[in-house]
Amino acid sequence: MKYLIGIGEILFDCLPSGKKLGGAPANFAYHATQCGRNGCVVSAIGNDNLGDEIVRILDNVQMRHQLERVNYPTGTVQISLSKGGIPQYEICEGVAYDNIPYTKELANLAKNAEAVCFGTLAQRSPVSRATIQKFLDDACDALRVFDINLRENWYSKEVIVSSLARANILKINDEELNIVAPMLLENDEALALRGTHLAADRKCTTEICRRLISKFGLQMLILTCGAEGSFVFSANEISEKKTPKVKVVDTVGAGDSFTAAFISQILNGKSIAEAHERAVEVSAYVCTQHGAMPKYVI
Repeated sequence: MKYLIGIGEILFDCLPSGKKLGGAPANFAYHATQCGRNGCVVSAIGNDNLGDEIVRILDNVQMRHQLERVNYPTGTVQISLSKGGIPQYEICEGVAYDNIPYTKELANLAKNAEAVCFGTLAQRSPVSRATIQKFLDDACDALRVFDINLRENWYSKEVIVSSLARANILKINDEELNIVAPMLLENDEALALRGTHLAADRKCTTEICRRLISKFGLQMLILTCGAEGSFVFSANEISEKKTPKVKVVDTVGAGDSFTAAFISQILNGKSIAEAHERAVEVSAYVCTQHGAMPKYVI
């Protein structure tokens, strides 16, 4: 059996409305499952009640998981929401997902990966970074999706570059592109983007994304710009979609659902434009729901 795997952090998002299971890779695996694929989350949890609760939740939704028990607390994030439902994160460190061991089970799972989604947060620690990179190397035949997902200061140029070297698809938002472009493309055009809104300059945005694709040998680059729309770039194609106007409850997990829906559709043989359309539809729905892992009714 082939799997769409999210590897990295699994944690509880502590929202004003209550505690919800989250973590970008875990969200990706969940949404892949909701999209009809075989989702699987790879991470670590503590020998504690929160770890037990995570296992119960995943078992209840019949989602495959490879969660190692380690002697660190299960991860949590305190999330506050702005009036527009935009999340602000306070991320605990020294937690279980910082210490994911590489096991024989993970090595075997990597061989059955159809797609792997990973980010930067769990790579803040050397233990999990080594595990994630080894897993990606062993899953060399899979689509490897780097959902960069910058959080606070838990990233570095070194981690970003090594991740891009292992990825064939980059998922990034406009704010993250403003940070990453000057870091990775050292020339006047890239540096001029610092502090600007990329979506306002379509030509420059396209050029930057094309150059990132070329420099790192990517198949695709997915750029989301919040309410202003989203783009998918390949070497020879650009797909642009507007963001539907919906009543936003919160945006937690919306980007992860976009990625999972898009990758699921690509693996189903859909075109970039068709996959993009479905990703927009799914992420808009998730914005109307509480928490990162709602059940689909679309």
